[in-house]
Amino acid sequence: MSSETIAIASDHAGYELKTVLKEDLADMGYAVLDLGAEGPESVDYPDYAYALSAAIGGGRARRGVLVCGSGIGISIAANRHQGIRAALVHDALGAQMARKHNDANVICFGGRMIGPDVARECLKQFLETGFEGGRHAGRVDKLSNPTTS
Repeated sequence: MSSETIAIASDHAGYELKTVLKEDLADMGYAVLDLGAEGPESVDYPDYAYALSAAIGGGRARRGVLVCGSGIGISIAANRHQGIRAALVHDALGAQMARKHNDANVICFGGRMIGPDVARECLKQFLETGFEGGRHAGRVDKLSNPTTS
């Protein structure tokens, strides 16, 4: 049983998959911070990416899950925020590598692009895989502290 809080959010196109993954997180023992959307009515994905990023930045959650139609827009919006490393994944290996090599703290899905069973396996791998550090640590640090040289 985990005491970790995972934030989750989606736009309208990701609402159905978000609901499935939210249930899985709760079943795994995570506290779930649902930041919307509340249904399939049209909304703007940046609003939900920003809310999740603020929740992580403010310490309300350590990691997050974002879902929009393709996963592309919501991952771009999340990655605009300091300290967020959002990875759009399509398979379990991608989820593992996002954690191992990039220390991703947000996993993103395309609700219209990935089935629930694959998304569930990706989420499981994301949550269970640690960051390798080592040669990857300096690279990840550059994501938060870019240089101009």
